[in-house]
Amino acid sequence: MRIVVISIGRLKQGPERELAERYVARFSDMARKLGFQGLEVREIPESRARDAATRITEEATAIAGLIPDRSVIVTLDERGETIDSPTLARHIGRWRDEAVDNNVFVIGGADGLSPDLRRKAKLSLAFGRATWPHQMVRVMLLEQIYRAATILAGHPYHRS
Repeated sequence: MRIVVISIGRLKQGPERELAERYVARFSDMARKLGFQGLEVREIPESRARDAATRITEEATAIAGLIPDRSVIVTLDERGETIDSPTLARHIGRWRDEAVDNNVFVIGGADGLSPDLRRKAKLSLAFGRATWPHQMVRVMLLEQIYRAATILAGHPYHRS
């Protein structure tokens, strides 16, 4: 199974990008042994439309164009579930074991995700009730994906 993170907005050079790249590299180091084909991050520029509804629609179209067939979609959404790391690892491990081709995590723009895209999601996650900058959400998501891999591998990175 390939894991894909689709994110509205680009990470500029700096500590957030360095940290994101570090978690992608760490995941990649152990991916094959766990039955994963890799972790890919795809960035989509923010819509420049004047109104929020049009921005959401334009971004949803761009996101949908990057979601491969036979994908399990997970959205990052402030209305989503707050789950612990072992539960996320169980979800990812189950989808891998069910031979899902792609596990796609979607981080929307500042105005959120389209209702249609949210309905297509198998799981919707929130990192607590606070509002987080999209750059931080991406880093936190990549860390959680890496952490899930370490949990699946029985590696001591995650301590319960």
